[in-house]
Amino acid sequence: MVAAQQQDTVFVSNFGARVYSYTNSVANIQAAINECKRTGAHVLSFEKGRYDIWPEGAIHKEYFITNTSTEQECPSKVKTIGLLFEDMKNLVIEGKGATLMFHGKMTTIALEHCKNLTFQNLQVDFERPAGSEMTFTHVDGNEVEVKVHRDTRYEIINNRMNLYGEGWRSNRNHCIEYDPADETFRYSQGWNVLSASKAKEIAPNVIHFNVQKEYSPKVGNTLTIRDIIRDQVGWFIFESSDITLSQIQMHYMHGLGIVSQYTRNITMDRVKCMPREGSDRLLAASADMMHYSGCSGKIRIDSCYFAGAQDDPINVHGTNLRVVEKLDGHTVKLRFMHGQSYGYNAYFEGDTVAFVRASTMERFASACVVSVKRLTDRTVEVAFDRDIPKELELNHDCVENISCTPEVEIRNCYFTRTNTRGTLMTTPRKVIIANNTYYKTGMSAILIEGDAEGWYESGPVKDVLIQNNTFIDCAYNGGPEHAVIALNPSNTILDAAHPVHRNVRIIGNTFQTFGNPVLYAKSTEGLVFKDNKVTSTPSPGDTLQKPVFILNGSKNVTIKDNILKGTFRENIVFRNMKKGFIKTDL
Repeated sequence: MVAAQQQDTVFVSNFGARVYSYTNSVANIQAAINECKRTGAHVLSFEKGRYDIWPEGAIHKEYFITNTSTEQECPSKVKTIGLLFEDMKNLVIEGKGATLMFHGKMTTIALEHCKNLTFQNLQVDFERPAGSEMTFTHVDGNEVEVKVHRDTRYEIINNRMNLYGEGWRSNRNHCIEYDPADETFRYSQGWNVLSASKAKEIAPNVIHFNVQKEYSPKVGNTLTIRDIIRDQVGWFIFESSDITLSQIQMHYMHGLGIVSQYTRNITMDRVKCMPREGSDRLLAASADMMHYSGCSGKIRIDSCYFAGAQDDPINVHGTNLRVVEKLDGHTVKLRFMHGQSYGYNAYFEGDTVAFVRASTMERFASACVVSVKRLTDRTVEVAFDRDIPKELELNHDCVENISCTPEVEIRNCYFTRTNTRGTLMTTPRKVIIANNTYYKTGMSAILIEGDAEGWYESGPVKDVLIQNNTFIDCAYNGGPEHAVIALNPSNTILDAAHPVHRNVRIIGNTFQTFGNPVLYAKSTEGLVFKDNKVTSTPSPGDTLQKPVFILNGSKNVTIKDNILKGTFRENIVFRNMKKGFIKTDL
C-alpha cells in the first residue's frame, strides 16, 4: 500500500469548484475536503466569490442533536450535510472571503470527531432563508397590504397565501413582529390572521388581505415568520476538540444555529450572526445562534455580533438525565426527559458525575463512570465506581455530567434584535461575561437557570463575573420578573440557608432601563452587585414600574457603591429570606 503524499494546501478549484458558476459545488468541495483527509494537508483554500451548494449530492447522516425536535416533530434524525469534516485534524479552512450559498434546507457544515480545525474568512447564507418577512404598508379597516421581502417565496392558492422554499413549504409557523420605531421584537399572531384571510397579489411582492376588522397592525412593522420544526441546524460541531471559527459570517441558520455538542475547547472570534449586508433582512436564525451542550475545556467568544435571532444568541448548558431505575448497587437506568433532547452520548467512561436532588438542585453526591450502555434513544445504562446513594429518589432525581462542563468567556460582543434572552449560562466552572453590549433583548439579557424538571439543563453555577457590560432597555418582553439579569434556578424547595447558585459578581456595569428590575436573584449565595450605574427612565404615566432588586431566598448578598438615577418604586424587595442576609448602603 502506497502512503498518501503529504500536501500543504488543497485548493477547491482543483476539484472543479468554481466561483460564480451558480452550479452545484457540493461534490467538488467535499472531494477537496476528502483529499485533505487523505493527504494530511494543513490548509483547504477557497477563492473569494460565491459557491452554490444544493442538497442533491450532499451527504446524509443521522445525528441526534440537542434541543432540536421530538420524535413526533421530526421522526428522522438524518441530516442533509453540506460539508462534512469527519475524523480530521490540524487543518485550516481558509475562505478568503468566499460565500457559501446554500439551497433548500441543510445543515451547512458538520464536524465529527475532529481536532484542531480552524475556519476563517467565510460567509454562509441561503438563497431562500427559511424565515419569511413582510412589512405592513397600508392598513384601512379590514384592508391590509404588505410588501413581501424579495427573498421570501410565496404563492396565492384559493385566495390564501402559502409560504414555500426550495423543496419545502412552511407549515407550523411562529411569528415575531419587529417595530422599527422602538427597535423591538415581540410575539405576534399576525401571520395566523393573514394566513386565514383572503389574499390577492396586486403587484409583484405586494399582497392585499381582507382581514378581521379587529386586527389593526402598525404600518412600517415587519412580520418575521418561521417554521418551528428544527429539522436542520446551522453548523454542527460534534465530539471534537480545539475548534476555532474566526471572522465567520452566518447570515441565516435553519432550525438551530451553530451547535457545539460534547466538544472540548471552542473559540468564536469575530463571528457575525446577522443578515447579509444589503439584504434588508431582519432574521439570521430560526432559533439560538450559538448553542453549547455538554462541552468542556474552555469556550471563548470574543468580539462577536448577534442580530436577528428568534431565540437566544448564546446558550451554554449540560443535560440532566433522570434516574428511572436502580439496576444493582452500582448501576442505574437514566432517561432523557425533555422532548427535544435525546439520543446522543451524555456520559463517557471516566467522567465524573453529580447526583442532583431535583427539588432543591443540590449536588448531593458524586461518582465516576465505569461503563455506559445505550438501551434506547431515550434510555441509557450507566455503572459507577461507588454505591448508588441511598437518598436517591427514583423517577425524580437526576445525574449531571460534571466532566462535560466548560469554562466560559464572553467578551466584547454585541447583542440586539432578539425577542428572547441574550445569554443563557449554566456551568459550575469559571464564567466571565465582560465588556459586552446588550441592546433591547426582549427578555433578560443574562439568564442563569439550572433545572432538573423542565428543560433538564444543568445545575448550579459557582463562579460568575459579569463586569463592564452595557444593558439598554432589556426585558420588555418578559423573563423572570422582567429583570435585566435573572438568577432563576428551578428548585421547588426554597431555603435561603441552602441556596443553589453561588459567587455571582455583577460589577461596574451600566444599566439603562424603563422601570424594570436590574436584578432578580433566587436561591443565590455570595451575590455581589457593586459599582454599577443604573438609570431608569419609565414612560410618562407608567404605573407598572418595578423594584430595582428582587431577592428571593438568597443570602450573603452585597449591594453597595452603586449609582441609581431616576424614579424607582422601591429599591429592594425581599422574599423568603431575612433582611439580615444582605449588606447594602441603600
